Amino acid sequence: MAEHAAIVGAGVIGAAWAARFVMHGIDVKISDPSPHAERIMGEVLDNARVAWGELGLPAPVEGSITFCDSIENTVADAIHVQESAPEDPGIKIPILEAIAAACPSDTVIASSTSGIKPSVLQPSIVNPERLLVGHPFNPVYLLPLVEVCGGALTSQAAVDMAMATYASISMKPLHVRVEIDAFIADRLLEAVWREALWLVNDGVATTEEIDDSIRYGFGLRWAQMGLFETYRIAGGEGGIGHFIAQFGPTLSWPYSKLMDTPELTDQLVDAIASQSDDQSGAHSIRELERIRDRNLVGFLQVLERNEWGAGVTLAEQRGRLEVSSPRWP
Repeated sequence: MAEHAAIVGAGVIGAAWAARFVMHGIDVKISDPSPHAERIMGEVLDNARVAWGELGLPAPVEGSITFCDSIENTVADAIHVQESAPEDPGIKIPILEAIAAACPSDTVIASSTSGIKPSVLQPSIVNPERLLVGHPFNPVYLLPLVEVCGGALTSQAAVDMAMATYASISMKPLHVRVEIDAFIADRLLEAVWREALWLVNDGVATTEEIDDSIRYGFGLRWAQMGLFETYRIAGGEGGIGHFIAQFGPTLSWPYSKLMDTPELTDQLVDAIASQSDDQSGAHSIRELERIRDRNLVGFLQVLERNEWGAGVTLAEQRGRLEVSSPRWP
């Protein structure tokens, strides 16, 4: 039987995972109960093809996509399983139990969860040492980062195999060495999200004004240097030590609500939804995805030309697709 990756749950994240594997020549089997799953998969794959073409990547010999009628048929003989079910342990755990019971005993089972600790998910599955988190970022077929986090029962061999598998599909695997809720990136994103909710709740800014503050300002810096390197430059010749000495006292100022969050009342949710409609309602979701992808393609191409950040990963991806190479590590 041909080697394949198994995708369990093919919504926004799962379909994009499938596209990334397929565009690297890997056959994919998919399980998803939604009647819209095949349509969504086709649309997401079309987006990936357009984006890769705009990146100037070699046209891949695509893997196949097979929709299966059960989890068992999807994961049988799979080399890697990526679970992308809804963000709820009560939903994920029974699915992971079914996956583990049906796939080979040494197959890595990775959950795409954005915040649930793997130790919460793994105790009841067969061979729990091969379960870990492989948390990606949308769109998975363009953004290379994937956070790999093991639980209390996860083996080093499983972590090593997941890291190698993700690298083989041109991703940047980041090993989260300490198991923590929401891992690394979402801990940062959650802090910004909480502040944004307060700014809307308190009538300080609209959704569009908040997005403008990011996309016209610090977001452009973060896209290519991150946080600490940006602040190192802000410190001038004195570096980050000078920056901290100068701005450290502001940490005691009321710049942040920290972990406090406004109550998500119907009124606040309606205000956010209305403002978001005003901001983006002229475009369909698919149109917004294409706009997003075109912008990301431009960023990635510039970074590749400058041999910087995610551009290095793109250059490696280009090289991988230009030569004949094994499908799996």
